Formats: sequence, structure tokens, C-alpha cells
Amino acid sequence: MNKFKKIGLTALAGSLVATSAFAGGLSATGSASIGVSNITGTADTSTGKDWSMANSVTLAGSGELDNGMTVSMSFELDANVDAGTGTGPFDNHSVSVSSDAMGTLKFSGHGGSSAQSAMDTTAAGDIWNQTLGITGPTAAAAGNDSLYYTLPEVMDGLAITASMSPGRAAQETHTSFGLVYTGYDGLTLKYGNGDSGAPASETESTTMMASYAIGSLTAAVSQTEADNTGAANRTLDAFQIAYTLTDDISLTYGNETFDLAGNATDEEVEAIGVSYTSGGMTISANQYEAKGAGNTAGAKSDKWSLSAAFAF
Repeated sequence: MNKFKKIGLTALAGSLVATSAFAGGLSATGSASIGVSNITGTADTSTGKDWSMANSVTLAGSGELDNGMTVSMSFELDANVDAGTGTGPFDNHSVSVSSDAMGTLKFSGHGGSSAQSAMDTTAAGDIWNQTLGITGPTAAAAGNDSLYYTLPEVMDGLAITASMSPGRAAQETHTSFGLVYTGYDGLTLKYGNGDSGAPASETESTTMMASYAIGSLTAAVSQTEADNTGAANRTLDAFQIAYTLTDDISLTYGNETFDLAGNATDEEVEAIGVSYTSGGMTISANQYEAKGAGNTAGAKSDKWSLSAAFAF
């Protein structure tokens, strides 16, 4: 019998410090973007033009232990993190240990969310977050210093991950799990469930998503439901259609509808975009329209944006 099968999670975690690693490779990747946008409408207090810039650098490395396991690390420097909050430039960082027989155990620092994080974005790419006045769903995300465990492959194309983060102060321990299936050509199915918050205001959210790509066309749908203790429940339905005109040019259309229980007005956001890619550069233009912003009848918000992003 493979001796790895006799090792429990405690031993797997202990192997991080109990064994040595051979010298591994270290890589650096990064991105930078600049953009301009303009917002108008009755739902926003910060209307007008706005310039923006974002950039980050990620260092990643891995090495094989003398027992055959692999240790990996990732560390991100993000210029967006320190926006007067005193949090500094350090964003996502993690250390993981893995093997084919045992799966992957990962410790995540700042920026760690939950096993549901693969479903944190909607099918339409969270376009609700692009227009002010739109509330959006309440995601069940764990805090910093989270522990993740991904099972070994139980069937072709199926990934199962669970996570937990200790609660702080009045917060409960955050737990979540996620399933991702990619075993059929062109098809991706996702399901996630998690909870967060204090007992008096706990939120349990469930997300389902499906996408299918055939030729130049990709369609995706998703639904997120948030059951809130002491507050109205929320449902966010979304869909997106993307079409690749050429190897360099693509078009997208997205729609998201946000329902707040007990409210007669739904928020609805529509977005259409075009992007041009040349090597590591992508130039994008997008137009957003929000109706019923803030679940308020007659509230409207419009936004256009132009951006250039560079990956290296």
C-alpha cells in the first residue's frame, strides 16, 4: 500500500517543517492597467469622470520535499491594497503542501476568501460592482489566515475544496466548500456554499454556475442566494454571452438582476463590452446601465469605461 495513504492531515501539515525541500524555481508575474470612466444618473453621488490605475506583482515558487510531496508559495504585492487604510502593499499570500495521494493543504494569509471563492464572481463578471448604487450579493467569505483542503481527484474533472477561518471577536468560524466540474469538453459546472458573520447577523450563501463553450461562442448563467439572519434575504441572477470575432477581438453582453426580499423593485444591470488583445496587452471599452439601483424605483445609473491592461 502506498505509504502516503496512511498519512493523516496532521502529518501532512507537519511535513511542512519536518522535511527539507530541494531547491525549486521562482517565477515573477505581474499586471498593470490604466483606465478612465464616466458615471451619470440619479443613483450615484460620485458622478463624473474618473481616472484609475492598478498594478501588482506576484512571486511564486515550488520545490519537492524528500518524501515526494510538493511545497508551493505565492506572494503578491498589490498597489491597490494601501488606499489610506494602513494595510500596506502586501495582498494575497499562501503556502501549500500537496501530493497526488493526499490532495492539497493550503494556508492562506491576507486576501484569502473561502472554498467558495471560485464562485465569488457571477456569470456576468460582477458587473453590479461596476456601477455605484448597486448593492450586489453578500458573499460568504472567510477572513484572513484561512485553511483550505482540496481532495485528491475522485473522478475525472471534479475538484472538491473545503475551507475554514477562525472567527474573531464576535464572529463565528467561517466554513465553506466548493465543487468544480470540467470533465465534459466545453462545459464547466460550479457549486459553492458558505457562511460568515456573527450569530445575530450570520449569512449563508449558495452559488450555482454553469458555462458552455462551443466554437467562438461561450454562454454562462449563475445564481447566488444569501440567507441573512436579521436582514432581508438576497438573490442575484446573472447570465453572459461572449463571442470571439477574431483571435484578437471579442464581444460580451452581461445581465444581472438583484432581488431583495420584501422589496417590490429589483436592481438590473446590463453591460456590453468589446476588447482587443495583442500579446500581453488588452484594450477594453464597456458600457453599463443600471435600473432600480439600490432597489429604488426610478433610480438609474449609467457608466462607460475605457482601459488598457498589460500582463507580463
